[in-house]
Parts: sequence; structure tokens; C-alpha cells
Amino acid sequence: MSSSAFIPFVEALESLDSATFRTTMSQKGVRLDVACCNWQSEYPYTPTVTAYMAYSKSAIAILFEVTESHTCAVEMADNGRVWEDSCVELFIANPVGEGYFNFEMNAIKSLLAAKRLSRTDAVHFSDDLLMQIVRHGSFDNAPVDIRHQNSWWAGEVIPFTLLGVESMPESLSVNIYKCGDNLLQPHYLSWSPITLDKPNFHCPEFFGTLIAKYE
Repeated sequence: MSSSAFIPFVEALESLDSATFRTTMSQKGVRLDVACCNWQSEYPYTPTVTAYMAYSKSAIAILFEVTESHTCAVEMADNGRVWEDSCVELFIANPVGEGYFNFEMNAIKSLLAAKRLSRTDAVHFSDDLLMQIVRHGSFDNAPVDIRHQNSWWAGEVIPFTLLGVESMPESLSVNIYKCGDNLLQPHYLSWSPITLDKPNFHCPEFFGTLIAKYE
């Protein structure tokens, strides 16, 4: 069964500084636990991952709070191999057409963003589009490799125009992920459960639903 939640409206998310963004999202956003360990026999490690989501008049926002035993992020370039690092991800079904968008950000805020029809059929966002996404987080954009239990956070504010709409639809189909292919304990967690034999986040049929809570 796919997950669902009501997502609240919060004013002016795109203009908040990092500290205020984190506080506001954790207090006013809907809490979504990224805790489905869908491939437990092969990848049993489950870090603690909580996402908070909200929307404003012009953007949708997500905050991730992560506690894990190994945090490593070495990809400094946008649209690079961020999923191999400590990585948090938001996938959103296209609200006005086919396919979906994926926003994947590692712990040092390197961001991969694309409009996709599948894992392999994608158009990555240009630098100009990436610059429209506001990023926040614990770390600067420099490599980190912390090999003990630690906590970090990251967040982003995505303009609705990048999704092809002007404002929040009545609902959005999404899934939220935490992964780390090259960590000491690789893992693949999701918010909405996935019933496939092998790890695969590019599966819109398992997306959950965010329903707009209008103020």
C-alpha cells in the first residue's frame, strides 16, 4: 500500500536563511519517516531519516534530518554521481504530463536534477535551472568522510515552475529516499514502500501521495 500525507502551506519558504528554514520546516512541515527497508535481506542497515515537507505560493520544499554511522560525500559537481555518497532524494511525478522529476542531493549539497521517462531516458537540468533551486544544509561543498555515528541535515526549495506548474496542485505523486551506494553500509530506504526484487527508485508505480492542505 502506498503512503499518503497532507502537506501544509508555509509562507515565503524560498526567502528563508538556512537556520530559519530548518527551524520552520521542522516545526510546520509534515513529518515523513523515510524508514521502509525494502531489501532488508541484502541491505539491512537502516539509518534514521526524517523528512519534512511544505509548500509556499511558488515552491515546494523538503528538509531531511539524517543520523547514520558513516557519512561520506565526495561528489562536488552538480549532476554527478551523488547517489554513491550519503544522498537524500525526492522524486515527483510530472503533474502535467508523462514521466517524473528526480532531485538527488548529497550531504555536501551537490545536486542532480532531471526530467525523466525512465532511469535511462532523462534530460538533466541545465546550470540555469539548477540555480533556481535553493539549497541548505550542514556542510559546505567540500568532501566529507565521517566514519562514526553522526547527524546532518539538508534541504531544498524547488520552484513549481520547474515542474511545469505555477502553484501547488491538489495533490502530487512522490517518493522520498535515502541511499549511499559506496558507503561502508550501503542502504536504500524509501518513504512509500517498494515491492521489487532489487533496489530501484525509478518506479513511479510505488510513489505515495501528498495532498495539499490549503490555508
